[in-house]
Amino acid sequence: MANIIEFSGSVLVAADDEREGMWSVDGVLTFVRPTAAPDEVLDGWVLPGLVDAHCHIGLGAGGAVDEATTLAQAQADLDAGTLLIRDAGSPSDTRWVQQRMDLPRLIRAGRHIARSRRYLRGLGHEVEPGQLVETVRKEARAGDGWVKLVGDWIDRGVGDLAASFPANLVKDAIAAAHDEGARVTAHCFAEDTIDHMLDAGIDCIEHATGLLPRHIPRLVEQSVPIVPTLVNIATFPDIANQAAPKFPRYADHMMRLWERRKERVLEAFEAGVAIYAGTDAGSVIKHGRIAEEMMELHDAGLPPSAVLNAAAWGARAWLGAEAISEGASADVVICRSDPRLEVGTVLELKHIVLRGNIVR
Repeated sequence: MANIIEFSGSVLVAADDEREGMWSVDGVLTFVRPTAAPDEVLDGWVLPGLVDAHCHIGLGAGGAVDEATTLAQAQADLDAGTLLIRDAGSPSDTRWVQQRMDLPRLIRAGRHIARSRRYLRGLGHEVEPGQLVETVRKEARAGDGWVKLVGDWIDRGVGDLAASFPANLVKDAIAAAHDEGARVTAHCFAEDTIDHMLDAGIDCIEHATGLLPRHIPRLVEQSVPIVPTLVNIATFPDIANQAAPKFPRYADHMMRLWERRKERVLEAFEAGVAIYAGTDAGSVIKHGRIAEEMMELHDAGLPPSAVLNAAAWGARAWLGAEAISEGASADVVICRSDPRLEVGTVLELKHIVLRGNIVR
């Protein structure tokens, strides 16, 4: 670790708060010039380390992966500038990642909780409705303040997306998590699932592809953010094509959700819904794609300042993490140009600094 790093460019404390002159001293940020000369000088536009708010460390297509694979996942995210990860469900015990000072900071959510035989094998706890509340309590205690529900999935009996659990039990389960001091987020593809989750007092909606105009005022009123995971939703046409021969209704539904994905995100943003960037990396999505997700949000119509808020300032505040402030950990990324004007600059970061260590 360089004992003193000088950041000689513009420091973006917030979209409308730009400062000149910041240093990392023994891994801690300060705006007070040290008396000693810096060991390193890094120039460029400084942002807080990026946040992937929906990521799966320790998860592969078939379930839990070994430590070497988990390490490679975390390093791929780090190399993309992701310095804080909100895990959105993993069957692996990844607490060891939190002890590694050379890996991104990790907020764990425990394991997915899904309906029996209604989810991808090996990924989550698959339970019957009567087991839901106690399983949620267990996972609330096992994670770092988050529980992940699988709100809906294909029901082969009806040939379409359907809610995983009865609405009254979801409400009881979320209340149980809140009693344990945890927040609850839910995988939601379908329209009605979002209604059920909002009725139950959910804290966050993942994917939100079924978002309709009726949901938006409730999301705003209840301060419930969405994490659209647009790089994952891009896989819907392939899913639909594979499912069409046996489940044409489901395939058609998935295509309709995909077609309006960006329109929904823009409608939510314009109405004041909080939006955070997440890739859903860990099963079929490769790690290290946070900048691509940011570009997808921009392509949906969000201005650069909102995209940066979704992956930096706002996301960190939402998760209770430090950003750029006096005394904060030196977890920053440095862009070659002003990302508020050219958000695509995050695709090729100039420097990455984690805990005062220059990653590159």
